[in-house]
Amino acid sequence: MVLYNEAKYTASPHYDARPDSTDVSLLVIHNISLPPSQFGTPGIRQLFTGTLNPDEHPFYKEIAGLRVSAHCVIYRTGEVEQFVPFDQRAWHAGLSSFQGRSRCNDYAIGIELEGTDTLPYTDAQYQALGELTSFITRYYPRITLGRIVGHNDIAPGRKTDPGAAFDWARYRTRMLD
Repeated sequence: MVLYNEAKYTASPHYDARPDSTDVSLLVIHNISLPPSQFGTPGIRQLFTGTLNPDEHPFYKEIAGLRVSAHCVIYRTGEVEQFVPFDQRAWHAGLSSFQGRSRCNDYAIGIELEGTDTLPYTDAQYQALGELTSFITRYYPRITLGRIVGHNDIAPGRKTDPGAAFDWARYRTRMLD
């Protein structure tokens, strides 16, 4: 079980075995906020653990019953919570492909940033994302700078995250330090 020691671990039931656990070669950056554009709520954790109460917010009725997860979430504070061990397949990418290869969940790690496409991410999130990415790329050396993408890159037309607010140059510069 491959875990990030700096993260709080909360097990999600929404994962399964990768077809080949040695094939991890892609990192996908997402964003999420539950309810939409609200931060600091338990909604993300509840969604990823299958405990979201549809009566807590009207939007939750729309997503009740979804079986989704990510490997980690980075909250606005910079806190990292891991839901799925990296050697397992989290259900984050959906219908997707990268460089002609479909089913990105099979070989990707999914990181969610608490945020939206249009609101700037926090300094603490960039710091935590950089540290987490360093850990992941040391453990999985096939994940190189060119194999770190947004959800929008692997599901164009279907997904827009991490959105225009995500500063790719800032993030990539941090990776080269």
